[in-house]
Amino acid sequence: MQTSTSTKTISQEIKSIIEARNLAYGYPNSKPIFEHVSFTGEKDKLIAIIGTTGTGKSTLLRVLAGLNQPTAGEVLLNGEKVTKPSSKIALVHQSIATFPWKTSLENIKLVLKGEMSDKEATERARTMLEMVGLKGAEQKYPKEMSGGMRQRVSIARALAAEPEVLLLDEPFVHLDIVTANEIRKEVRDLVFNPRTTLDSAILVSHELHEVVQLADRVYVMSGSPATINDVIDIDLPKRRNEHDAKFIRYVDRLYGCLMDCKKEADLNIAK
Repeated sequence: MQTSTSTKTISQEIKSIIEARNLAYGYPNSKPIFEHVSFTGEKDKLIAIIGTTGTGKSTLLRVLAGLNQPTAGEVLLNGEKVTKPSSKIALVHQSIATFPWKTSLENIKLVLKGEMSDKEATERARTMLEMVGLKGAEQKYPKEMSGGMRQRVSIARALAAEPEVLLLDEPFVHLDIVTANEIRKEVRDLVFNPRTTLDSAILVSHELHEVVQLADRVYVMSGSPATINDVIDIDLPKRRNEHDAKFIRYVDRLYGCLMDCKKEADLNIAK
């Protein structure tokens, strides 16, 4: 893997990497799912978006990725408007998407076809597998790997395209608690690893311990149409202890926010 494209450069000085400006999204002839959504993903920061079911969090990630076009507002990547999918913004889904008839190495090389020679693609795929802790598993097929290993392949494939922003849509929801905790630590290390091109990451999750473990800032969505009604900065060191009293207070605070959102929604339904 060539260091000229895989290492963060000094020239990347823009603090705001990805920005949502007054975003709204809805289906034709229906009210918006969300509206007036604005936030920034800053350099070397991981932000999380939480909210009760139905607030459009996963849809919001698809809009950020350029897969869905907003009905209002815009998405900016390093100051340029996002109008279509880009290799600079990678999305990792909650469903573990690996092709069963391809090896882990071949799964990763899929995103590199047409971008470089087969030799270069193989070298980069091997580097990505090593980075996510799968050195030696290059020739394994998905059926030969655990769920955690397959999700690592998904993350490695996302990183192989050398994105600047990584979008994570409940990526650990189908994993057991031990494996999920291991990969969470890896994700944080990857986001802030100078060997990757990543500058920012955005996580959608219902698991509040996960959110406090990973996020530097949390945006809370609620309402119908949903919008951002609270922003909470997580003032904890990069390496976090989930048994620490301050960590637990953050979890309780986020839980309280979600409970308030649910009560408000229930009151609106009752009216």
